[in-house]
Amino acid sequence: MARIAGVDLPRNKRGIVSLTYIYGVGSSLAAKILDQASIDHNTKVTDWNDDNIREISKFIQDELKVEGQLRSEVQMNIKRLMDIGCYRGVRHRRGLPTRGQRTQTNARTRKGKRKTVANKKKVTK
Repeated sequence: MARIAGVDLPRNKRGIVSLTYIYGVGSSLAAKILDQASIDHNTKVTDWNDDNIREISKFIQDELKVEGQLRSEVQMNIKRLMDIGCYRGVRHRRGLPTRGQRTQTNARTRKGKRKTVANKKKVTK
């Protein structure tokens, strides 16, 4: 089993797809990594030898921020926005969309489950 950057890569998938299981590595970066290590993109992880795995690990460790290091950097950036009180930081603090999406309808992913507010009862004579 290939374990790179603390992530177990799925063995039965192509190398370019398996590398995307690492946080911070997308398909284009995975292609670049495999080109650097001179491994065919369509080769499955089971067919990689120890030298290939070692070369990929070394490249990722030396050149890229992935997994925990990247997650903590993203969290620190969000915390900085919230601390300085900018518009994006306020939106993060309130749990609303930060990139200009509408919120009257939609935005359920950020806002969470609906909270129903009851109507005011009418007074009868």
